[in-house]
Amino acid sequence: MSTDVLAGFRDPEIARTLVSAIHETATVPAKLMEVCGTHTMAIAKHGLRDVMPGAVTLLSGPGCPVCVTANPDIDLAIEVARQPGVVLATFGDMMKVPGSYSSLAAEKADGRDVRVVYSPLDSLAIAEKEPERHVVFLGVGFETTAPTVALTIREAARRGLSNWSALSLHKTVPEALRALVNDPDVRVNGFILPGHVSTIIGIEPYRFLAEEYGVPSVITGFEPVDVLQGVLMLARQLADGRAEVEIAYKRAVMPGGNPEALRAIEEVFEPCDAEWRGIGVIPGTGLALRAEFAGYDTRTRVPVTPPEPREIRGCQCGDVLRGVVLPFECTLFARACTPEHPIGPCMVSSEGSCAAYYRYTDYGKTE
Repeated sequence: MSTDVLAGFRDPEIARTLVSAIHETATVPAKLMEVCGTHTMAIAKHGLRDVMPGAVTLLSGPGCPVCVTANPDIDLAIEVARQPGVVLATFGDMMKVPGSYSSLAAEKADGRDVRVVYSPLDSLAIAEKEPERHVVFLGVGFETTAPTVALTIREAARRGLSNWSALSLHKTVPEALRALVNDPDVRVNGFILPGHVSTIIGIEPYRFLAEEYGVPSVITGFEPVDVLQGVLMLARQLADGRAEVEIAYKRAVMPGGNPEALRAIEEVFEPCDAEWRGIGVIPGTGLALRAEFAGYDTRTRVPVTPPEPREIRGCQCGDVLRGVVLPFECTLFARACTPEHPIGPCMVSSEGSCAAYYRYTDYGKTE
């Protein structure tokens, strides 16, 4: 017997049984949107769109934090990196994301001190080792990564690191879903909710989807059987005329989420307005440092004025993130825009919808 604890979640026979059940259950046309970049990649990698009945359309939403980071925020990070004496520490997936005029990778090539780190704590080590430099950690992500950044800010305060700060571009997911269901161009019938985010926040923040809008939602995991189970649960809700928030990912998600992680976020951050690529400004979906941590806020410590933002002509990444167009419907896809030469962040990120379609479907193959 296999010792792989996830073997059952990759079992072809179980998958076929679930697909058969989905075909029997899903008889009414429904658009189901996943809002997690890992789901986006899993669905594409395992060909799950290809086994859906004709009534079911799987759409990718704004589940990639790199992709939804708008140009003004990227421009801000670039302008910070250009300041004398600054080291900008970032996760690698932000390096090639284009802003209005440049990218962090281009800035590094031009001599700016931009460094890739694997943990926010790595940036503290740089600050301790190089006290003459001001180290800025670029915080991009959803509720999944926000707790680790919050704890790093708290640790910087404990150590009294006066040459370190965080540029928080974090976003929170639930109210973005409200923006989507209120968007007349989107018309989503059900949500495959993000597994990673939900391990932190639980199910309560999503309840408005069912109670106010009558939209079914299911939190599920990332293996093929996980995703198929989530789709089947959504199909059953729709067939029964129900709208609930259900958990299929019970091995990782508790209804109340992770109280310790939530406390860390609450202690260090407060809600602020945030701009989402393709959606616009959504009130209260950003995370700004609280006043007591202002000494570790890059916006206070390294004030800059970025250039007037602009969008890249022809790039439809914003519409892809809303599920209004599919990646291959963008005129740049697999032509001018490829993973080797990305034009939009949906092709840059390892969790981007365009990258998933390019890598795992025939649409990425040119004639």
